[in-house]
This record gives sequence, structure tokens and C-alpha cells, in this order.
Amino acid sequence: MHRIYDTAPAARWEDAFLTGNGEYGLMVYGDPYAERIVVNHHRFVLPNGTRDLRPPELAGVMDQVRDLILAGRRAEAGRLLAGGRQLLWTQSFHPGYALTLDALTGDAPAGAPAPLPPDYLRTTDFTTGEVTASWAGGQSRRAFVSRADAVAVIRLATGECRLGATGELPGRPAGVTYRSTAYRRDGRAFLQVRGTYPAGRGAYGFEGLTLVLGDSEIRDDTILLAGDALLLTVLDRYLTPGWGTDVLAARLTALARAGYRDLLQRHTARHTPMYQRVSLELAVGAGGEAQRDHPVGDLLDAQRADAGRLSPVLLERLFHAGRYLLISSSGVLPPRLTGLWLASWDAAWAGDFTTDANLNLQMAGANIGALPEVTEAYRRLIAGQIDDWRRNARAVYGGRGLLAPGRTDGEHGHLFHFCDEWPWPAWLPGADWLLHPLWEHHLVTGEPPGELAGWLVEAAEFFEDFLTRVDDDGRLVVVPSFSGETGPLDERGDPTYLSVNATMDIAAARHAMRTAAQVTGSRRWDKLIEQLPDYLIDERGALAEWAWPGYRADDDHRHISHLYPVWPLHEITPADTPELARAAHRALRVRGDENLSAHGSLHRALAAARLRDAELAAANVRKIVGADMFFRSLMSSHNPGLQVYNADAAHALPGVLIEMLIDSQPGRLHLLPAWPAELPGGTLRGVTCRGQVTVEELTWDGSGLRVRLRAAVTQRAVTVRSPYGDQVVDLPAGETIELALHT
Repeated sequence: MHRIYDTAPAARWEDAFLTGNGEYGLMVYGDPYAERIVVNHHRFVLPNGTRDLRPPELAGVMDQVRDLILAGRRAEAGRLLAGGRQLLWTQSFHPGYALTLDALTGDAPAGAPAPLPPDYLRTTDFTTGEVTASWAGGQSRRAFVSRADAVAVIRLATGECRLGATGELPGRPAGVTYRSTAYRRDGRAFLQVRGTYPAGRGAYGFEGLTLVLGDSEIRDDTILLAGDALLLTVLDRYLTPGWGTDVLAARLTALARAGYRDLLQRHTARHTPMYQRVSLELAVGAGGEAQRDHPVGDLLDAQRADAGRLSPVLLERLFHAGRYLLISSSGVLPPRLTGLWLASWDAAWAGDFTTDANLNLQMAGANIGALPEVTEAYRRLIAGQIDDWRRNARAVYGGRGLLAPGRTDGEHGHLFHFCDEWPWPAWLPGADWLLHPLWEHHLVTGEPPGELAGWLVEAAEFFEDFLTRVDDDGRLVVVPSFSGETGPLDERGDPTYLSVNATMDIAAARHAMRTAAQVTGSRRWDKLIEQLPDYLIDERGALAEWAWPGYRADDDHRHISHLYPVWPLHEITPADTPELARAAHRALRVRGDENLSAHGSLHRALAAARLRDAELAAANVRKIVGADMFFRSLMSSHNPGLQVYNADAAHALPGVLIEMLIDSQPGRLHLLPAWPAELPGGTLRGVTCRGQVTVEELTWDGSGLRVRLRAAVTQRAVTVRSPYGDQVVDLPAGETIELALHT
């Protein structure tokens, strides 16, 4: 349950098994006689001249842009806003290089393909973070990336082999050059790799250094290993000319006396408790226990053959794999579009942090999944860009507050990625949306918000300065407005993105001001909140994407930004706002799927869970697990048929399943709010709820449930709802309270 294994090597990099420490990542693939280990670093991005770009000064034309939009000349407004700019992209995430391990003796034949040795097995152990390949005769390779020592560790017990390195990975730009050097210093063997970027783009290069401990011989730019060996690798990236080899060598030398077991123990002391805090075990029925021990390829094949049914064995494995990959790709930064891993230079959407949907969806299970370390990685990204968001707000709108970009490569948060078709300066809700996981962390843990309190006030102040237009009824008008990646249809049926009163913008403004009021105790935003537009319910009874008359929605679109009040905000709920909840549910039902993107389906599943539609939530999960969207590592793809290596589904799915099992707000728990009947039983442990309550264990079957709750602080009259009835309970601090609810 807490590992995957395969009896066949990974023939392509996409099926490589993965390990990482939130800074470095390793991808292990290839056969025993010619294994490749691709080395990644979270901050390896290809300079393209955008690193020093600043947001454009647009405040001077904004009134004219607003007038054009309100006059219905939206496309013209887009051209004015863009000012002829071409769409510039973030710096693309890229792989480092591949370590090559080629057998010199044994049964490896000349030429390819080589037959597998007997008993070949490769595994990923989620509990330890180890990736292993082993075969008959006690031969093995083991690898992990240490959280404790910030080093990639590889142990070889495979007989004689040749260690080298190559930068010849798919899609490498011609201007990126590599140099690999093997040398001996102070009696120790090192393998050095240097990659140099094209000059004048914003960075100089990157470097990897491997210390080889074991019987070895330098042979040209490779190292011959006579037997067992330990490889330790560290990495760095440089903005200006010069190399840090001596610093890297000193780091490695300091670790030279530590053996593999000691290094692993230091790593697992940090990794294992994170991973083990939450677990899911589903009832698997007859034959299911045996399935749990099947190779990962068999699990995927069985689901592929029965795409209309959720396999509980695969689903619980995806839950644990998703948590493992989320943990492993979160550290110095949160996960990118590809997590922390890539073995080609052609990352879709630059492999960056796409902030209008993907990043927060990947974070869906971090707080409720008891992973504050992941949220801390996310906080680091935000904290490093807050000043840039302030500059964006001043430059674009001439006001206070925070204006977040729609994407970032992690090096800065300036808004430069836009053109007349893509009006990202009009994406207003970004700060509120991106601060929400940090606010949720406060709701889950009760920790004081600290610096977040000031940021929340600034998010409110942005809207305070921005909302200057009113309609004939005295209601504020949100203009310009942009509902993430779509817009009202024009007379030809094509979306034009600049608009008025996007529902997500209204929700973000209301939430930003209410939250700022909560952290400050001030009522200065009360009048503005009252003046915000009401949500609009269209002629179909659906929550409209824009609260503005005459707009037609692009209903076959992957994004569902207008359901922001449902997930993650809890502003619209079946219990508190039943009419709006029905309208939101109708909006979810009439929305098409466009390209069946992973983030689109799982965003729909999260909204369906909040709206208590178990079958719709399950149907959207089936779109993922039944559409061939998981590689053999259980990393996911962006689209069906394994199209585009992408972490959205892998990382979001644990959060989706938790939300289907437990919905929480301070003072309220809803157990099994949207769990499908086709998965009749199971046990979930360790979920941390909004309101400082931990669900130590939730066990359910077709006739009832049993739950153990523990509150961090004493709470009175907590409402616990379920399909088997409701209870109101007191939760004394630190005590476990058990409830049983049955039909």
C-alpha cells in the first residue's frame, strides 16, 4: 500500500521512478546494464531575458480601458491594455543532466536490448523515499534525496560499471553547453558537470558535483567502479560568471564519513513522519488483498480495462503516491507544474507555477492532509514575491495593495506575461486566491497569522482603491475583469476575455475585505462589502460566470473560476445559502469538459464534493483514473492518454478524496459529504480540519461510521453531520472523543 513496484525497467523517462527532498529530484530509469538517473533542481530555469522585467505602467490608460469595456468594445479595450505587447513567457524549468551507469562485466550483452536478469524488481518506497532496482545475486542500486543533508545519495552494489554524465537530453537548446570532468582530489574521486547558459539572458549556468566513495579509476571523463560504491551529489545554479565547485566539494567532503544507512536514517527522521501522518485504506472486496501486491503496471492495466469503475486498490495507492510526490517536490519551493521532475527541455507552459488554478489545486490536500511543511514551501514562494505584487498594483492601477501574476517561474512575481488576447493585468483575484492556503493553514492549526495578517489587509486595500465605478443603482462595478482563461462570447461565438463583474472577482473582493476585517477588528470595509454586486443566476438557474447582463458564457471550458465561492471559500454552501448552492450546482452540471484536463476535472470534483453531489464528484475522479492519465511512477499527465507530464492530478487527488470524506469549517464537521456508493467502506486517519480538530480515525461501511476526534483547544457545541444523522458534541482540548453513527 505504501510503495509501488514494477517488474520491468522504465523504457522512457516519463515512467522513471521518482525521489526528491523539495530542492533536488532524481528520476531513475533504464535497464540494469544501462541505467540513467536524471538530476533536477527546483531552481533550474532557463534564462530568457525576463528575469529583470518589471510590470508596465498602465494606470494612465486604465480609465479609458474601463470606458471601452463598459461601452461593449471589449476587444478594443484589450488592445489598448496590451499596447502592442507580444506574449512573453516565464523562464522554463529544465532538467540538469543524467548520470549514466553502464555495466562493464556480467551478463550484459553487446548491443541492445539486453535481456533482464532474473528477479528484476524496481520499487519506490513512499515511507522512506527510496527508489531501488534489484535483481538476482544480491545486486541492487538504491537512491534517495536527503532532507536532512541536502544531498542526492546513490548506493551501488552491482559489480563493475562505468559512471558518467550527459547533458544530451531531449529538446536541449543549442545555446546551452555542457562539460563533464572526472578527476581526483585529495585521494577522492569526483565527477563534475557544468552547464552554461547563452550569455546575456539573466543567468550564467548550473553545476553538479558527485563524490564517488569506493574502489574507482578515472578514465577520461568517466569513473570506473570496481564494485560497491556510494555516490553523493550536490547542485547549484549561478546568476553571474564563476563556479562554486570548491563550496560544493566542501559540502560533499563533510559527508564523506557517513555511510548509506546513516544518511538514510537522518533523512527518514524528517521524511517518514510527514508521510505517515495521514493514511487511507479502502474496502477492496474479494480478491482485493491480493491485488494490493500487484505490480503498478497491473494496477493501471486493470483500471484501464474497466474505466467506468473506480478501483479501490488503485485509488488508495494514488492517494499515498500523491502525498509522497507532493512531499518530495515541496521544500525550497512548492511543486511546479511537473512537481520537481523533468527529463526534457520542452516543458509545457514552461513548467512554471501557474497560479490561476494549477498551483492551488495541487495544494488542495496540504493543510487538511497534515502537511504544514508543504504549506511552508508555498509560503516561501509567496513571501518572496509580495513586494513584486505591490509593484504590480502600483504600476497597473496606481493604487495600494497586491496584484498577483497569472504565472511565475519562482524567481520573481512581476506581471509581464500578457498580450491583447490574454489580459492578465485584469486578473484581480490572484492575491486573495493565492493567500487562501495560508489563511487555511491558520484555520487548521490556530497559529497566529503573523505576516499574513498584513498581506490580507493589503489584498483588501487593493479592492478598496480599485473599486471606483458604480452602476445606476449605486452598486460597485468590477471593471476591468477577467475570469481565469475565458471570457464572454462575442457575436461570432468566440470568447473575449476583458469583461465586467467576473463572479470570482466579486467573491475575492468580498472575501479579502471580510478576512481583513477579521484579522484587524476594523469595520472600515463594511460599506464596500454592502455595495458589491450580487451574484447573478442566469435563465437556466445556473450561477453566472459574470454578474453583468447580456453576457454569454463559454460553457465548454476547462476552468470553473466562478465556483470560487464554493471551493475553497465556503461562502456558498448547501446548508447556509441553499438557493445559491443550487445555482452553483446547476452551473457545475452545465459546464463542459473541453479537453478533459486533469486540473479541470479535479477542480470540478472539489466543487461537487462541497455541493454534496457524490456521483458527480466520483464521475470527475473517474475522468482521471479511467482515462490513462498516470505513468508507472504514478506521476500524472495533463490530458488523457498520457499527454503532457504534469503533477496536477497526482498532487490534487489526495485533497479531493479527503474533501469527499470530510468537509470542515470551524465549529462544523461533515463526514462522508460526497462519498460514492461504489466504494462502500474504508478507514481514513490523521486528517487535520479547519477549526483545529484532528480526525484521528474515520471508519465507515454501508451501515454507519465510527469517528475519533481530538481538538487542539476546547470547543463547545461542534456540529458533526453525516448521512447517518447529526450530533452536537463538546471537544475538550487534547482528549479523544469517539462517536458512532448508524442507520
